[in-house]
Amino acid sequence: MLTESLRDPFAHLTADFDQVEIKSAPLPVGAPSGLRVRRTLADRVRAGLMEITGGTGTVLAHEERAWASITFAGTRHEVVLEFCGADAVAAGEELIERLPDHEFAIPRQLVADATITKVDHRFGAMERLEVTAMLLLEEG
Repeated sequence: MLTESLRDPFAHLTADFDQVEIKSAPLPVGAPSGLRVRRTLADRVRAGLMEITGGTGTVLAHEERAWASITFAGTRHEVVLEFCGADAVAAGEELIERLPDHEFAIPRQLVADATITKVDHRFGAMERLEVTAMLLLEEG
């Protein structure tokens, strides 16, 4: 999945916020303050991964598929994260170390398996780490 990236890895830090895509719609004018945007299961999986890394890293891809065995049903999530710079790479390495034993707090879901399936670490002037994580969630 790793391709040679010609984009600036820090472009999101100086990007014009008018060009940032917002996935959830803003609250309508006059909506009650208690009304909040509903988070999907994929949002909760990404938030759980970002909790391990301390919020560093960028999600490059997230694929969710239905998954079932004879006795269980759920979803399989494959998440590709990119870490650019020495501090972010250190957080990515912590993700690799902590993911298999991490206890996720996702309502009505049990994380049956959480593994790192692929790692690409590039050294040099711009250190870069790309990590692919696979999570199997069972409905519970």
